Amino acid sequence: MIVVSYGSDIARSTYDAVLASDMASYLKPGVAVAIKPNLVVSGPASLGATTHPEVVEGIILYLRELGIRDIKIIESSWVGDDTARAFQVCGYEALSRKHGVALVDLKSDSFTLCRHEGSGIEVQVCDEALNTGFLINVPVLKAHCQTKFTCCMKNLKGCIPDSEKRRFHRIGLHKPIAVLSALIPVGYCVVDGICGDLTMEEGGNPVISNRIIAGRDPMLVDSFCAGLIGYRAEEIEHIAYGRAFGLGEYYTDSTEIKEINAQRDISLAGKGGKQWKAVRGSGFAAARYSKHIVDDAACSACYSALIYALHRCGGKVSTEAKVHIGQGFREKSGAGVGVGDCAAGFEKNVPGCPPKALDIVEALGTG
Repeated sequence: MIVVSYGSDIARSTYDAVLASDMASYLKPGVAVAIKPNLVVSGPASLGATTHPEVVEGIILYLRELGIRDIKIIESSWVGDDTARAFQVCGYEALSRKHGVALVDLKSDSFTLCRHEGSGIEVQVCDEALNTGFLINVPVLKAHCQTKFTCCMKNLKGCIPDSEKRRFHRIGLHKPIAVLSALIPVGYCVVDGICGDLTMEEGGNPVISNRIIAGRDPMLVDSFCAGLIGYRAEEIEHIAYGRAFGLGEYYTDSTEIKEINAQRDISLAGKGGKQWKAVRGSGFAAARYSKHIVDDAACSACYSALIYALHRCGGKVSTEAKVHIGQGFREKSGAGVGVGDCAAGFEKNVPGCPPKALDIVEALGTG
């Protein structure tokens, strides 16, 4: 099962997502929990690279209601950045003080050499990640300049020493990323899909989606999330390796999806994405692709899917007609393309509430 929660109240949306999930069935009383966000750089989450502290706060509030007190936040920023600075800049020092949870910098952690028998690859893995009672993986759903996409499986790269991070790039990122998912026991995944970056992992061009995705299986969740930003699972090499290693199955139409908080947030969608320019960097995406879009009260998740899709198409689409999107097109019809259930009356429609970027790519792409 995968839960998708919508809304701009991030902590509440996250709390609702985990409450609606089956996480509690895997949590034993008194278990020690480690929460692993993505703090790859020392930058605020609004730039699209790092996990919102409000997401982690929503998880902490849920755990505390279950009586779980032993909670820590573990992370290691990318090579060249300082995790302690990231904890401070990204709001985690304040979160630690507010809720009394420890912050653990994995750059100074001990590690264990682990071997994946299926591939023969050996990896040094930080002991805090290996030995915790229950690891909650909290990645950002965003693009990546080398792996195209980063989410649950890729986020585990923060659980290895810097020397291993460098080595991963020498031996090829994709297979060792899949190996990490085999070696590190993940209890649950809670994906920050609020405003992941359009093009690369360090942020600067966020695309506002305002959703949280929760599920047990990292590979299943990743294959679902890949479609949200315009990729088939098999296009992401580390997901494909994960399937080859027998780590799980891809998302299919038969996968149970539970959507909650269905009243979509349109506060940052705006006419033609104009309001997005208030968020640093995001005006680039909106301005670049707005020539293709006629927007009338589009929700964030729907509009962001269209932005990701147009980016995947390189801004070149198979139709010269404008793409219509938004609640203002309910009960309306016309020539051209309508994206989402609200624009179902148009000559060509990509259904969904919201649709996946992958479906829009396949409908609009030039090939």
